[in-house]
Amino acid sequence: MCMPVINGVINVYKEPKFTSFDVVAKLRGIAKQKKIGHTGTLDPDAVGVLPVCLGRATKLCDLLTDETKEYRAVLLLGKVTDTQDTSGQVLEEHPVQVTEEEIRKAVKSFLGEQMQVPPMYSALKVNGKKLYELAREGKTVERKARPVTFYELEIGEIRLPEVELRVVCSKGTYIRTLCNDIGEKLGCGGCMAHLTRSRVGVFDLGTARTLAELQELADQGRLEEAVIPIDEIFSQLPAFRTVQSADVLAHNGNALYTSNLEKAEQRVWKQGDELRVYDSEGSFIGIYFRDRNGNRNFFRMKKMFYSGK
Repeated sequence: MCMPVINGVINVYKEPKFTSFDVVAKLRGIAKQKKIGHTGTLDPDAVGVLPVCLGRATKLCDLLTDETKEYRAVLLLGKVTDTQDTSGQVLEEHPVQVTEEEIRKAVKSFLGEQMQVPPMYSALKVNGKKLYELAREGKTVERKARPVTFYELEIGEIRLPEVELRVVCSKGTYIRTLCNDIGEKLGCGGCMAHLTRSRVGVFDLGTARTLAELQELADQGRLEEAVIPIDEIFSQLPAFRTVQSADVLAHNGNALYTSNLEKAEQRVWKQGDELRVYDSEGSFIGIYFRDRNGNRNFFRMKKMFYSGK
């Protein structure tokens, strides 16, 4: 029996030893469809939230990759490794003779915008080759520091040489590198002993499902229960329907005015305001944003998800 094409997002709990690519490959088999993409890699040893987009929802991948992320990490002080986590080769070992106050001060110093140098053991590419491939060949290349932001940095339990951290950060942030840099600042070195991604945007651990759970649902013909519809990802945005005469405009991805949207003229709009748009029959069209066009409220398409009836 042919399974219906799924258009939506599944919040997968990535287990250890799986790469993000492994998760996508296995989910292709579970869902019996090819058009699937993940929303940002997790290291093989890391666990936690990995939203996976299916069907038309693959258009969401870049948007979800940009989302703020939350992690729970364990920093191991006193060791420096080539991978910046405990899976790598130990390069240095030092006694840990730091106070809790020194640890808190060092961690706090990383709050806000920072410049971070990506680790050699990462999937970033230099001249078409992934950094971790070069690292495995024993090569080290210069990497440019990139801007990242740490919105929240909290210390949990301290059981030296281990320190529990909760991190809320921007996209492109390496928690391994944060651990390495904190250890360097403290003068004793450090690396990451454990990492759990606890949130990506609106997706959190509470709703994440393992691959085994998803396989069981699929075997029972209930996989759709784990699928979050595309428009629900944008539930924080106001929703408007087009008037019937403007359906064709919306279906073709054309710009819209408030007069094309039911009750939109009752609202005060600011430049850049975003909204969900549905046609007059309730089919989700996509995300629009308010743009300038004289004194009239004018909306342009940001991301279209409509593909016809």
